Amino acid sequence: MKAVYTVTMNPAVDKTVTVEHFALGQLNRIQTVRTDAGGKGINVAKVLKRFSIPVVAWGITAGRGGSVIQERLQEAGIPSVLLQGEGETRTNLKVVDEYTKQTTELNEAGFRPGEALQDEFVRQFEAKLREAELVVLGGSLPPGVSPDFYRKLIGMANRAGVRTILDADGEALAEGIEAAPYALKPNIHELEALLGTALTTDDQIVGAARGLIRKGISQVLVSMGGEGSILVTEGEAYRARPFPIVPLSTVGAGDSMAAVLAYSLLNGMNPEQTARMTSAAGTITASKPGTEVATLEEVRQSLERVDITRISTMNPLKEE
Repeated sequence: MKAVYTVTMNPAVDKTVTVEHFALGQLNRIQTVRTDAGGKGINVAKVLKRFSIPVVAWGITAGRGGSVIQERLQEAGIPSVLLQGEGETRTNLKVVDEYTKQTTELNEAGFRPGEALQDEFVRQFEAKLREAELVVLGGSLPPGVSPDFYRKLIGMANRAGVRTILDADGEALAEGIEAAPYALKPNIHELEALLGTALTTDDQIVGAARGLIRKGISQVLVSMGGEGSILVTEGEAYRARPFPIVPLSTVGAGDSMAAVLAYSLLNGMNPEQTARMTSAAGTITASKPGTEVATLEEVRQSLERVDITRISTMNPLKEE
């Protein structure tokens, strides 16, 4: 099998701290600290590595933080193509409240890569594209990078006959959709922001996803945190409700779902199987500390605990 490429244009050093009971505006004493290589694409690469899928992590880094990310990827046995820029890779702080089990995230914007670095990344990526089985593009774009950057990469992949999964937000998501990636993994808040409206029912979410499928996207996986997820394809829609857990860190849960969506595509799974697999992966990852992720064995053991319901799609998928 060829490798899966993950693209993380704005990676981060994820620093996760736990406090007994987080008090806003007061002194909080940290109980534990852990540091991980982070960013959506990198988290996806971690999961795929654990699932024994060949993966290469692509992106740009800078400074000491960039060296930390490279070191952590090497320790995990994940090959990478990380171009080096000037500046400093961002650090994202995650504060986990042990009492409420809630996570507060404080994310930096990231360093500003020059145009020459961006052009070099595109050149190397395009040159190696045909060696990829699938491409997962994830996360925010750093300052100074055009919102249509993912759109350009998806277009290149489409021309090379390589399927893509897009997991982004804001303008990067809106622009990327226009290039028709094979699959999309927004969370509910990203989907609502994209459409400029609240989506409060399953039918509304399915309708929104079907609107994206009309643009040429084959699968849309909408994650909703503890409320579960909905997977929509051209002919089917499935609602997954997760099994109960004690959440330790929600960081990386959505990324685990994106990774297992890729795994499902690579293994030719049907929509129902994909909905079950992705839900189990996200749930298990949310039960782990820091940016630890689910393993394939854990997912397989938990599949029957996921409640799956097929949603009736009454209206034919065609232009109104």
